[in-house]
Amino acid sequence: MDRLFLDANVLFSAVYQTDAGLLRLWKLRNVMLCSSRYALEEARINLANEDQRRRLTKLSGSIHLFEAGQGPLPRGVSLPEKDQPILLGAIAARATHLLTGDIRHFDPYFARKIEGIVIALPGQYLKLQGS
Repeated sequence: MDRLFLDANVLFSAVYQTDAGLLRLWKLRNVMLCSSRYALEEARINLANEDQRRRLTKLSGSIHLFEAGQGPLPRGVSLPEKDQPILLGAIAARATHLLTGDIRHFDPYFARKIEGIVIALPGQYLKLQGS
């Protein structure tokens, strides 16, 4: 079973429009969706209206929440301070995948395993699942 840790931008994109393609993540079988309160709050404060926030609250009911552990980033990883809790949260969740749309900061780590976690764009993951 894959354990998918969802970055704030994935949560945001999933609820931004009612027919968002990323909603397919919630329909996958044999996956556990994970995130953190940190990511949920970051998504929430960037949403423009109450309908989007309600959709986020509804979707978050099926997400297992994990908080970032304390400690340094894994060796060889350098991320801005605001992104560190995302990777550390994925590690705490024992995620198999960290799904993020943050190309700017996570690009050097796409398709690499860090602490056993594959960092990928959500669309890439969905494509590999045939969804």
